[in-house]
Amino acid sequence: MRKLSLALLTLCLLPQLALAQLSPEDTGLETTGEEVYGSIDDITIGSWVGIYIINPLMSLVGVIFLVLMIYGGFLWMTAGGNSSQVDKAKNILITAVIGTVIISAAYAITNFVFEALS
Repeated sequence: MRKLSLALLTLCLLPQLALAQLSPEDTGLETTGEEVYGSIDDITIGSWVGIYIINPLMSLVGVIFLVLMIYGGFLWMTAGGNSSQVDKAKNILITAVIGTVIISAAYAITNFVFEALS
């Protein structure tokens, strides 16, 4: 029991050791980031929309896709030979893939066009 509690204590405190790092000012990462990506003051409305609206929405699409794939797979695995439930599961899986491909293609095309224009 003592070894188990020592192991749990070590696992709980181990991430704290990773926090013993230098601040970004000490490492020079802030200066490098500003040289590569520009200052936060240089952000345009398009960049702001892309960073704070489009990227989180694309992440949400990915999460919804994952949930639909798990749900469709669960329905299929628990169908027990019921063909209507298998068809429902197939329909969910197919529409999830098609929807994700359409959204990803729209994002890629839009990103390509705006990169070409700028």
